[in-house]
Amino acid sequence: MTAGAAPLEARRGGVALAGEATPGDGEPILLLHGLTATRRYVVHGSRVLERAGHPLVAFDARGHGASSPAGGPEAYTYAELVDDATAALDAAGVARAAVAGQSMGAATAVALALAHPGRVSALALVTPAHLGRPSAALDRWDRLADGLERGGPEGFLAALEPLTVAERWREPVRTVILQRMARHEHPAAVAAALRGIPRTAAFDGLEALAALSVPTLVVGSRDDADPDHPLAVAEEYARRIPGARLLVEDEGESPLAWRGGALSKAILELVAAA
Repeated sequence: MTAGAAPLEARRGGVALAGEATPGDGEPILLLHGLTATRRYVVHGSRVLERAGHPLVAFDARGHGASSPAGGPEAYTYAELVDDATAALDAAGVARAAVAGQSMGAATAVALALAHPGRVSALALVTPAHLGRPSAALDRWDRLADGLERGGPEGFLAALEPLTVAERWREPVRTVILQRMARHEHPAAVAAALRGIPRTAAFDGLEALAALSVPTLVVGSRDDADPDHPLAVAEEYARRIPGARLLVEDEGESPLAWRGGALSKAILELVAAA
C-alpha cells in the first residue's frame, strides 16, 4: 500500500475487492490493471499522481491479488468487471473519475465509459488489445490457465514460452512475469479468469469506440517489446475515438506502459486538459 492510502474494500455478490484509496483535492483517478496483474501494475508504484493531489482508487480485480475468488470462469466477464469498478468508486465515495486502465483494464475502462458515461471524466487507455469481441486465441488462454494450475508462476511462464519479444527484453519480461504472478493469493481464481475473460466482449465491436465522448489518451507499445498488445490496435483506438491522442515511446526505448513515472505524467496532462 502506498503512503497515505487507506484500505478500500468493495463487496459484490460475495466477492471482496481489495484495494486502496488515497486522499486529494484534484480530479479522482481510478486505476484498472490487466489480466493476471494486480493494482500495482498500472503505474508501477509511482506516486506522481498522488503527489499532484489527485485522489486515487485502485483495487485488485476479482480473483486477482488480494481480492477473493468469484467462482468458475463464468463469473469472470467484462460486465462483472464494470460493475466491480463502479462498486469500488462507490466504496471510495467517488461519483466521477478519470479512468486509467492497462490491457484488460483498458477494455474495462471503455466499457465503463459506454455503460456509465456520467461516471467517467477522461480515459487513459494503456496498451489496449481488445477488439470488441471474444478472443480468437482461446487455446492459448486455456494453456496459460493450465500452466498456472499445474506449476504456479513457473508453470504459467513455461506456458508462455517461447517469448516472442525481442531478445533484449526477454529476461526482464520473464522476471516481471514471475514477480507479478507470485502476488496472487488465489492462483486458481486467476486461472478461472484466464478461461473466462477472453471469452467475453467488453463492448460491441470497434465501431462502439466512436460513441466515447470524453478526453482520451491511448498509450501504445512497439511490437518488439510487447507483441501481445499490438501497436496497430492502439493506433486503431486513437483513430476511432473522437479527439483521442496517441502516445508511443520512441524507437529503442522501453515501453512507456512499463515506466510508471513517465506514464503518470502523461495521465496528469490528460486530466489537466479534461
